[in-house]
Amino acid sequence: MYQQGFSLLELLMGLAIAAIVLPWAGTSYKELIESIQREDTAQLLLSGLRSARSEAITRNRRVLIQGIDNDWGNGWRIMLDDKEQTLLMERTARARVIGNSPVKRRVRFGSQGEALHSNGSFQAGTLHVCAKRGPVSHHQVILAPSGRVRLESIKAEQALCAKGLKAGSGRAIPSASRT
Repeated sequence: MYQQGFSLLELLMGLAIAAIVLPWAGTSYKELIESIQREDTAQLLLSGLRSARSEAITRNRRVLIQGIDNDWGNGWRIMLDDKEQTLLMERTARARVIGNSPVKRRVRFGSQGEALHSNGSFQAGTLHVCAKRGPVSHHQVILAPSGRVRLESIKAEQALCAKGLKAGSGRAIPSASRT
C-alpha cells in the first residue's frame, strides 16, 4: 500500500538541518536590517542638511541644524540661528552618527548658503554613520565650506566610530586611521 507523508527519520533530519541553518539566516537578516537603517539615516541626514541650507538661502538668514540632545544619532532640528523658531525636526534612533570636531554638534548656514562657524569662519566636516558594534564608518556625509553636502558610502575603520562602543565589542583601531 502506497503512503504519503514523511517518516519519523525524515522529519527528524529535516528539523536537524533547519536547526543548523536558521541561526545563519537570522544573523544575515539582522545585518541586512542594520545596513538598511544606516543607509536610511545617511540619506535623511543628507536631506536635512540640504534643507537647512535651502532655508538659509530662501529666508536670507542664518539657519542652524543641530543634533537633538547634541547627538546626531537621536535626530536633528533645523531652526533659525536666533533660535526664535524650529523649522523642522527629524527624530531617528536607527544608527550611530558621529561628526568630527567642526560638525560634532551643529552646522550653521549663512544667508548665501555657506557653512559658517559662530565666529563667521568657514565650516567643513564629516558626519560618519557608524556600525552599531564596531569602529567602522559605512557612510560619510561630507560638508564643504561652500555649504554643499555630499554622501560617500565607503566602508572604512574610523577612530570616531570607536567612541561610545562597549569594551570588547570592536577591534582596536590603529592610530593612523582616516578622519
